[in-house]
Amino acid sequence: MKDRGFDPAAALQILVAHKVDFVIIGGIAARLWGSPSVTRDLDVCYAREPANLERLAAALKEMGAKLRGVEDDVPFVLDARTLAAGDHFTFKSRAGDIDCLGVPTGTGGYADLRTSAERMDVDGLKVWVTSLADLIAMKQAAGRPKDRIEVEVLGAVRDERSRRRR
Repeated sequence: MKDRGFDPAAALQILVAHKVDFVIIGGIAARLWGSPSVTRDLDVCYAREPANLERLAAALKEMGAKLRGVEDDVPFVLDARTLAAGDHFTFKSRAGDIDCLGVPTGTGGYADLRTSAERMDVDGLKVWVTSLADLIAMKQAAGRPKDRIEVEVLGAVRDERSRRRR
Protein backbone atom coordinates (compact mmCIF):
# COMPACT_ATOMS: atom_id res chain seq x y z
CA MET A 1 0.00 0.00 0.00
CA LYS A 2 1.41 3.38 -0.99
CA ASP A 3 1.54 5.69 2.01
CA ARG A 4 0.35 9.18 1.12
CA GLY A 5 0.89 10.32 4.67
CA PHE A 6 -1.67 11.53 7.13
CA ASP A 7 -4.58 13.23 5.34
CA PRO A 8 -7.61 13.29 7.65
CA ALA A 9 -9.50 15.58 5.26
CA ALA A 10 -9.30 12.89 2.56
CA ALA A 11 -10.64 10.27 4.97
CA LEU A 12 -13.45 12.61 6.05
CA GLN A 13 -14.37 13.30 2.42
CA ILE A 14 -14.77 9.59 1.79
CA LEU A 15 -16.80 9.03 4.97
CA VAL A 16 -19.09 11.94 4.08
CA ALA A 17 -19.41 10.80 0.45
CA HIS A 18 -20.57 7.38 1.68
CA LYS A 19 -23.03 9.05 4.09
CA VAL A 20 -21.49 7.33 7.13
CA ASP A 21 -23.02 8.42 10.44
CA PHE A 22 -20.02 9.31 12.63
CA VAL A 23 -18.70 11.78 15.16
CA ILE A 24 -15.07 12.89 15.20
CA ILE A 25 -13.43 12.13 18.54
CA GLY A 26 -9.84 11.94 19.78
CA GLY A 27 -6.94 14.13 18.74
CA ILE A 28 -8.54 15.68 15.66
CA ALA A 29 -11.55 16.72 17.76
CA ALA A 30 -9.15 18.16 20.33
CA ARG A 31 -7.39 20.16 17.58
CA LEU A 32 -10.73 21.42 16.26
CA TRP A 33 -11.58 22.65 19.74
CA GLY A 34 -8.24 24.44 19.99
CA SER A 35 -5.77 22.02 21.54
CA PRO A 36 -2.19 22.49 20.32
CA SER A 37 -1.51 18.76 20.72
CA VAL A 38 -0.42 16.84 17.63
CA THR A 39 -2.08 13.62 16.48
CA ARG A 40 -1.28 11.18 13.71
CA ASP A 41 -4.64 9.44 13.35
CA LEU A 42 -8.30 10.16 12.84
CA ASP A 43 -10.61 8.74 15.50
CA VAL A 44 -14.32 8.39 14.79
CA CYS A 45 -17.24 6.96 16.70
CA TYR A 46 -19.68 5.35 14.29
CA ALA A 47 -23.35 4.41 14.46
CA ARG A 48 -23.70 0.63 14.73
CA GLU A 49 -26.93 0.23 12.72
CA PRO A 50 -26.58 -2.35 9.92
CA ALA A 51 -27.04 0.16 7.08
CA ASN A 52 -24.37 2.43 8.54
CA LEU A 53 -21.99 -0.50 8.97
CA GLU A 54 -22.44 -1.22 5.24
CA ARG A 55 -21.63 2.41 4.39
CA LEU A 56 -18.64 2.43 6.76
CA ALA A 57 -17.25 -0.78 5.26
CA ALA A 58 -17.59 0.66 1.75
CA ALA A 59 -15.85 3.89 2.79
CA LEU A 60 -13.00 2.00 4.45
CA LYS A 61 -12.58 -0.18 1.35
CA GLU A 62 -12.36 2.94 -0.80
CA MET A 63 -9.60 4.22 1.50
CA GLY A 64 -7.75 0.93 1.07
CA ALA A 65 -8.03 0.30 4.81
CA LYS A 66 -6.13 -2.64 6.32
CA LEU A 67 -5.87 -3.65 9.96
CA ARG A 68 -3.03 -1.79 11.65
CA GLY A 69 -0.54 -3.61 13.84
CA VAL A 70 -1.11 -7.09 12.43
CA GLU A 71 0.60 -9.10 9.73
CA ASP A 72 -0.87 -8.64 6.25
CA ASP A 73 -1.57 -12.37 5.98
CA VAL A 74 -3.98 -12.34 8.96
CA PRO A 75 -7.42 -13.17 7.53
CA PHE A 76 -9.72 -10.17 7.81
CA VAL A 77 -12.85 -9.47 5.79
CA LEU A 78 -13.78 -5.80 5.81
CA ASP A 79 -17.57 -5.86 5.69
CA ALA A 80 -20.59 -4.91 7.78
CA ARG A 81 -20.74 -8.33 9.42
CA THR A 82 -17.16 -8.06 10.67
CA LEU A 83 -17.71 -4.50 11.89
CA ALA A 84 -20.85 -5.64 13.73
CA ALA A 85 -18.89 -8.42 15.44
CA GLY A 86 -16.32 -6.00 16.87
CA ASP A 87 -16.32 -2.55 18.36
CA HIS A 88 -12.86 -0.96 18.11
CA PHE A 89 -10.89 -1.20 14.87
CA THR A 90 -7.53 0.38 14.05
CA PHE A 91 -6.74 0.73 10.36
CA LYS A 92 -3.98 2.02 8.15
CA SER A 93 -5.15 3.50 4.86
CA ARG A 94 -4.09 5.67 1.95
CA ALA A 95 -5.31 8.65 4.01
CA GLY A 96 -3.33 7.58 7.07
CA ASP A 97 -4.34 5.86 10.26
CA ILE A 98 -8.02 5.78 11.17
CA ASP A 99 -9.48 4.35 14.36
CA CYS A 100 -13.17 3.40 14.32
CA LEU A 101 -14.80 3.01 17.73
CA GLY A 102 -18.37 1.87 18.25
CA VAL A 103 -18.54 2.70 21.96
CA PRO A 104 -15.57 4.77 23.11
CA THR A 105 -14.56 4.44 26.76
CA GLY A 106 -16.67 6.68 28.99
CA THR A 107 -19.56 7.01 26.51
CA GLY A 108 -22.74 5.27 25.47
CA GLY A 109 -21.61 5.30 21.82
CA TYR A 110 -22.66 7.24 18.76
CA ALA A 111 -26.19 8.23 19.84
CA ASP A 112 -24.85 9.45 23.18
CA LEU A 113 -22.08 11.55 21.61
CA ARG A 114 -24.21 12.83 18.74
CA THR A 115 -26.72 14.51 21.06
CA SER A 116 -24.12 17.02 22.28
CA ALA A 117 -21.81 17.07 19.24
CA GLU A 118 -21.33 20.25 17.27
CA ARG A 119 -21.41 20.59 13.51
CA MET A 120 -18.10 22.07 12.32
CA ASP A 121 -16.60 22.95 8.98
CA VAL A 122 -13.48 20.92 8.21
CA ASP A 123 -11.96 21.76 4.83
CA GLY A 124 -15.40 22.62 3.46
CA LEU A 125 -17.08 19.54 4.92
CA LYS A 126 -19.79 19.84 7.57
CA VAL A 127 -19.03 17.11 10.11
CA TRP A 128 -20.08 16.28 13.66
CA VAL A 129 -17.39 16.78 16.31
CA THR A 130 -17.79 15.52 19.84
CA SER A 131 -18.45 18.18 22.44
CA LEU A 132 -15.53 19.47 24.45
CA ALA A 133 -17.16 18.12 27.63
CA ASP A 134 -17.57 14.63 26.12
CA LEU A 135 -14.01 14.70 24.79
CA ILE A 136 -12.68 15.52 28.26
CA ALA A 137 -14.82 12.75 29.77
CA MET A 138 -13.49 10.22 27.23
CA LYS A 139 -9.90 11.24 27.96
CA GLN A 140 -10.53 10.96 31.72
CA ALA A 141 -12.12 7.52 31.32
CA ALA A 142 -9.25 6.26 29.14
CA GLY A 143 -6.81 7.33 31.85
CA ARG A 144 -3.59 6.73 29.90
CA PRO A 145 -0.73 9.11 30.72
CA LYS A 146 -1.14 10.92 27.38
CA ASP A 147 -4.88 11.24 28.03
CA ARG A 148 -4.32 12.68 31.51
CA ILE A 149 -2.06 15.31 29.98
CA GLU A 150 -4.65 16.09 27.30
CA VAL A 151 -7.36 16.46 29.99
CA GLU A 152 -5.29 19.32 31.42
CA VAL A 153 -4.83 20.88 27.98
CA LEU A 154 -8.52 20.55 27.11
CA GLY A 155 -9.50 21.95 30.50
CA ALA A 156 -7.41 25.02 29.72
CA VAL A 157 -9.05 25.26 26.28
CA ARG A 158 -12.49 25.03 27.91
CA ASP A 159 -11.59 27.71 30.45
CA GLU A 160 -10.24 30.04 27.75
CA ARG A 161 -13.35 29.57 25.61
CA SER A 162 -15.48 30.32 28.66
CA ARG A 163 -13.50 33.53 29.38
CA ARG A 164 -13.93 34.67 25.76
CA ARG A 165 -17.71 34.23 25.95
CA ARG A 166 -17.98 36.55 28.95
